[in-house]
Amino acid sequence: MKDTRNRRMEIIMATLELAAEHGLGTVSMQQIAEKVGITKASLYNHFSSRDEIVEAMYGILREASKSRTGSEGINYESLSPEIPLKDILLGSVNSYRNMVSDTKMFQFYKVIMSERSINSAAADIMVKETRTMINATKALFYALQVKGIADFENPDIAATSFAMTVHAILDHEFDLMFANSANDGTIQGKSAAVNTEGIVKDADAEDGKMSEGAAGTPVNGKMMQDYIDEFCRIYSKKQS
Repeated sequence: MKDTRNRRMEIIMATLELAAEHGLGTVSMQQIAEKVGITKASLYNHFSSRDEIVEAMYGILREASKSRTGSEGINYESLSPEIPLKDILLGSVNSYRNMVSDTKMFQFYKVIMSERSINSAAADIMVKETRTMINATKALFYALQVKGIADFENPDIAATSFAMTVHAILDHEFDLMFANSANDGTIQGKSAAVNTEGIVKDADAEDGKMSEGAAGTPVNGKMMQDYIDEFCRIYSKKQS
């Protein structure tokens, strides 16, 4: 007999597979129970609803993706004015992008992003992720200000603006990859990796080969790089 933790993980992964195949809104507790091979009553011993499963899925997959990709955040003590602001921001963005592009997390976000306008549980997760991203950016920007690396008139506003713009650009990158996935199936089941220059590519692709979006549009991270360049031009601390 499987222990509770393993059974819960099995339920979560079964739900993700069903949602990826049929759409989250159509997945029932009965379908989940049948896929796992347990009774519906047994399923309710672990989760009270599908939304509770999705909420647990979000937390577990996010932490697992952070661990697998080494996206554990920035060590603020290591920050120094000798490190260019651009390098710090690119490193932070690429770390986050690699986390959300990890195979299972990518599959999860693909489901959530496609249903956030029609499913309240999906929308709630996107709100939570955006808030987490904004709060993490605020903490980083406070550290950058204290360390004399950046000069923000209002760190909270700068952090919110930066986080929301990065979020929008990442959405655009994922839209390109999703469009490509719909055209030829190359992204489904794969993760995307980002190198130090911010180039997005399939983890399984040949070395140096960039991902492509709709109509062969390369998902090369240039939009993100251009935005960070301009952001740094405005906010980098001018050294005397």
